[in-house]
Amino acid sequence: MNKIILPLICCCFCSLIAYPQVEKIDTDRPDQTESAVLVPKKWMQFEFGISKQQNKPGENEFQHPTLLSKYGLNKRIEFRLITTLTTNRFYDQSQVKQHETGLEPVEVGAKIALWEEKKLLPKTSLIFHFAIPKLAGKKFRADKLAPNFRFTMQNSITNNIAIGYNLGAEWDGFHDEATWIYTFAPGFSMGKKWYGYIEAFGFISTLQQPEHSLDGGIAFYVTPDFKLDLSSGFGISAAAPDWYVAFGWSVRFNTGK
Repeated sequence: MNKIILPLICCCFCSLIAYPQVEKIDTDRPDQTESAVLVPKKWMQFEFGISKQQNKPGENEFQHPTLLSKYGLNKRIEFRLITTLTTNRFYDQSQVKQHETGLEPVEVGAKIALWEEKKLLPKTSLIFHFAIPKLAGKKFRADKLAPNFRFTMQNSITNNIAIGYNLGAEWDGFHDEATWIYTFAPGFSMGKKWYGYIEAFGFISTLQQPEHSLDGGIAFYVTPDFKLDLSSGFGISAAAPDWYVAFGWSVRFNTGK
């Protein structure tokens, strides 16, 4: 998988071209770093993704698809709904290949704008969700409500370069202990149509060894309201997934007219 991600990283660094910024759709995908930008008031936005992840040899996870739906309630609040259809393929204790498919717990939440960027102070928003146990396939149901939150921050370096980073925590619905989340992602505008990023991210918990990974990706703006993306990453710690690759598309439209 390094053969996939390394060209993406090189593309981010080597293809920077200075063009004036145009207001375009801003999405939470394809990176793990959620954006601090909200969907405009009375706009609907849908972010679709399909991915394959190898957790370890012989154990794969497919998301087909994951869908993040957003609606701008006002200038400071965005409503969010996450639905994910997942298939896990693995070998059981008898080394018989198994697979299970179902809906993961539906997540309902919001993004709240806290403050705008000012000098070194980053543009900051708060995202939170609650994963609802009963709104899931039988094999994917949790024991209890599973919350998660993260602070999303962004600093503009130039007109074409920005750094996004997140800090937060999530609960899995089975244990009381939280898993802490961090992300760090420099992003680059490459002309009027292209965007690229590289990223470090991880999950830290007292229940298991930490997971640290690297990834990168590119996005193409078909129109200001329609975006395609491709991304890939790999684990750099023993507990992290071996690799993943993902493709997605995002679209928005104004419901207020």
